[in-house]
Amino acid sequence: MTDGPGDIIVEAIRRGVYLKVTAVHVVTGREATAVGPAAEPKAVERLAVAKLKRLLTHP
Repeated sequence: MTDGPGDIIVEAIRRGVYLKVTAVHVVTGREATAVGPAAEPKAVERLAVAKLKRLLTHP
């Protein structure tokens, strides 16, 4: 995924009714994780990516 800060890798792991999504910035290796309902995978992914972007702009 290329979006603003550069390449971001997104990984999703389902645990029962929950989904854990980790977004990793390729260049820096920094990561952010979000957990939410497995029924809403895109929302959980958007949250993880948003958290990562915020982390990258506010070191």
